[in-house]
Amino acid sequence: MMAMWELLAPRRPLITSKASRWISNLGIVLMDTLAVRLILPVQAVGMALFVEAHGWGILNNVILPPWMKILLGILGLDLVIYLQHAMFHALPVFWRLHRMHHTDLDFDVTTGVRFHPLEILLSMGIKMAAVIVLGASAIAVILFEVLLNVTSMFNHANVRLPKEIDRVLRLFVVTPEMHRVHHSVVIKEHNSNFGFNFPWWDRLMGTYQAQPTRGHEGMTIGLSQYRDPRRLTFPWLLILPFFEPPNYPLGQRKEG
Repeated sequence: MMAMWELLAPRRPLITSKASRWISNLGIVLMDTLAVRLILPVQAVGMALFVEAHGWGILNNVILPPWMKILLGILGLDLVIYLQHAMFHALPVFWRLHRMHHTDLDFDVTTGVRFHPLEILLSMGIKMAAVIVLGASAIAVILFEVLLNVTSMFNHANVRLPKEIDRVLRLFVVTPEMHRVHHSVVIKEHNSNFGFNFPWWDRLMGTYQAQPTRGHEGMTIGLSQYRDPRRLTFPWLLILPFFEPPNYPLGQRKEG
């Protein structure tokens, strides 16, 4: 649906080959899926069932209506993902992995699934640890996973939303107009808007930026040191974390 929307009402013209990017990005998705299935077969839902059976975690030890526990589980997991995202920008060892996501020279629905397999495994480990601490139910985890995947494809999509609709939507969910700022080549901008599902954490933590300085049509997507599409193909993306020292930590505010 998002791919069709992009085709019918694109927000920005693409500057690189869509076919080449999609082959690379969807190839990464395949690698991610195989890595998680083979290395972490239990995953977050299985961990939630285990935690619930043993009465671990905060939500398994408080008396609340079931619907409220599900809601709090989803909100808690979303906060963890926000903090994880900020950490991946702040610490060089994690930025080595996460910068692959930001090397995309265009911004479309496949950018939302362009994550290094090692980052996906690390993220799943963090998510499972969060399930243990929170005591999130299996239903909450399933709903959160569905929401996370849907919103990631939505807010990375190269789609055009009327300003009035975007202004209302971004009060409740991260929109493409909001998240596109995070993929700006300007360091201050790509160190903002870390949320995936809900926009509230950025506003509460002071990392919210409403619009890019140069406007959505004038902004440059990606990272300043990775501008050659020939060096951003599938094999290069896989080995990227192991070459070149990490840069762009969270504290830097100058432009790239």
